Amino acid sequence: MKLIGSKPSPYVRRIRLFLEGVNYEFVELDILDGEGREELRRHAPAMKIPVLIDDDHSVYDSRVIYNYLNDKLKREHLTWEQQNTLTLIDAVNDSLVTLLMLQRSEVDTDSDVLIVNLQRERIAETLAILEQKVVEGEFDQWQYPAMCLYCLLDWANFRNLQDFSAYPNLTAFHQRESSRPIIEATDPRA
Repeated sequence: MKLIGSKPSPYVRRIRLFLEGVNYEFVELDILDGEGREELRRHAPAMKIPVLIDDDHSVYDSRVIYNYLNDKLKREHLTWEQQNTLTLIDAVNDSLVTLLMLQRSEVDTDSDVLIVNLQRERIAETLAILEQKVVEGEFDQWQYPAMCLYCLLDWANFRNLQDFSAYPNLTAFHQRESSRPIIEATDPRA
């Protein structure tokens, strides 16, 4: 089994966390580099990471990869509420990725323009819900939703994309989970 992606990607990292204890090869690509993009093109028609290659199967998108691996490894059953929570986490992640790409394209992400305003609104509304879900104990078990939330928070901190001071429970969750050996082993800063 081979996982193709980049170290900093929160979508790749969540799969690496889920694969803890499983023998697989991690192929790191610089997806913005010409050679890395060509390698990605060979495996992922949508030009997105992660990609999982298992025998004759190529599986795209972290959510689909999770479902594939979860079926294969028979690890956990997520409720519809947990699936909805994953959608919320993905929405914040997608909005933060959009803001990062805008910044890298030299677009002022502090400006009052529709695309920026929509991303900021989605982030603020969704983080407030995730904050409450931490209080309610939804992330108390180290299951895939908790892994995804951790990757989101850590990546946003790593890229300096979001101030979490208004979200003390999200911050406490992040700090609580940071000492796991798999977290340290997959840290994009290393």
